[in-house]
Amino acid sequence: MNKQKGFTIIELIVVIAIIAVLTAIVLVNVTSYINKAKDAKINSNLANMATGMASCYASTSTYVGCFANTAYIPAALGTDISTANGGTAAFNTEAAGTFVICAKLASDGTKGTCVDSTGVTKNNVTYSGCAGSITACP
Repeated sequence: MNKQKGFTIIELIVVIAIIAVLTAIVLVNVTSYINKAKDAKINSNLANMATGMASCYASTSTYVGCFANTAYIPAALGTDISTANGGTAAFNTEAAGTFVICAKLASDGTKGTCVDSTGVTKNNVTYSGCAGSITACP
């Protein structure tokens, strides 16, 4: 009897196929969790921006110019939002008595988060609803 050591090609192909399937399952789940973490960071940054806008309004009695005022809203917040969702910066409108800040979510490119001067925060709103000269979250 001739005994050879090693694996057959069929055994190797089966093992490679099993590893490929397991890798695909893990990648899908990991990507989902990464996008959820990015969404949480976007929401946190928008909340910080709203706090900065409130501080600016308390000092200046207007929201005009507050979004770009780095004394109240660090530029890094907008940069972090842009990085987290693939380059889409926060959209804002500001008037003397109101502001709206929206950002596209990383997990779903059609959805966004919105914060406005009334203290309303809305998650998973249609992102196109954040465009234009709106005065409150859609």
